[in-house]
Amino acid sequence: VQLQASGGGLVQAGGSLRLSCAASGDIYRPNAMGWYRQVPGKEREFVATITSNGSIKYGDSVEGRFTISRDNAKNMVYLQMDGLKAEDTAVYYCKFTGIWVFWGKGTQVTVSS
Repeated sequence: VQLQASGGGLVQAGGSLRLSCAASGDIYRPNAMGWYRQVPGKEREFVATITSNGSIKYGDSVEGRFTISRDNAKNMVYLQMDGLKAEDTAVYYCKFTGIWVFWGKGTQVTVSS
């Protein structure tokens, strides 16, 4: 499975961004797609995940501000990020979990205060 993330960028605090991740290859269900983030010197942090049957979980730090969704027909997952804070600055990675786990290349999100 190959993952291509997009949508990162620079935004002011309080603003919004929408990340997208396209999955391609041998994709079977059930599976889960989600987002993690990482800043230099820290461990990768769980952001959100959504299963192919629609079950959703969020990390505590983003609950209520971020919304994850997916389009199973297009094998896409999205992360709508609202109310962004400086501490949301990180490289965001898309993750696919099926029989095996795959990671996409990250996309940088920078929130200026």
